[in-house]
Amino acid sequence: RLTGKRVVLTVHGLDWARDKWKGSFGSWYIHTGEKTGVRFAHEIIVLNHSTQKYFQDTYGRATRYIPNGVNPVAPAAPDIIREKYGLEKDSYILYLGRMVPEKGCHYLVDAFKKLHTDKKLVIAGGSSDTHWYIDQLKEQAGGDDRIIFTGFVDGALREELYSNAYLFVLPSDLEGMPLCLLEAMSYGNCCVTSDIPECTEVCGDHGFAFQKGNTADLKRLLEQLLSQPDLVKCCKATAADYILQKYNWDQVTERTLELYEQVKSAK
Repeated sequence: RLTGKRVVLTVHGLDWARDKWKGSFGSWYIHTGEKTGVRFAHEIIVLNHSTQKYFQDTYGRATRYIPNGVNPVAPAAPDIIREKYGLEKDSYILYLGRMVPEKGCHYLVDAFKKLHTDKKLVIAGGSSDTHWYIDQLKEQAGGDDRIIFTGFVDGALREELYSNAYLFVLPSDLEGMPLCLLEAMSYGNCCVTSDIPECTEVCGDHGFAFQKGNTADLKRLLEQLLSQPDLVKCCKATAADYILQKYNWDQVTERTLELYEQVKSAK
């Protein structure tokens, strides 16, 4: 801005609120960056309506809602996951994402251990400077051989995990706009999330939500969906078409470029 450039700020989430920054210099530093952006950016893009409301209520600053997007995918057969983990189609519940406390995997492990099911729980994802959290989760799993930790996954392995899950679960306490949820739905998954707006806004009526942080409610919902495969199948049948229509990358790109052109040409 000091050099006369036009500035567009994209806010993916309220990172200062994440557990790893709470009460630290990092939280103050990120918060200061947010305030600087509010003051000096010509336009601010946000990924969800709750963040849009936050900027309006906190700073009186209008923002532009342009979400993440997702592309069509081709589901993959369970070849690698069968050989590596003994997994078949619909034989497991999946979490796939960063392994950080605000993603709520500890709620999922706790709820799953109380389920009477022969399905597996696959927790896939790498550390984000949070090796201690992964160690905590493995200790929490307590030798339950139904729980599989894969570590970081990508490529064909990641595609197979998305393609063949019975349920995809994202039990987050805090989100910006979860790309993993968009991806899971694009593969035709029945998704279970916490009831935070950033997740329920994505799923709409094409997923299921439990009370944030409530392990008993998550267990109840998982039990319901495990006992009603027809309900899960019905949800899967509509998920991909719904998400690809609502969050199409071509439309997202077009809206972003239009905003850049507006900012560029403004006096």
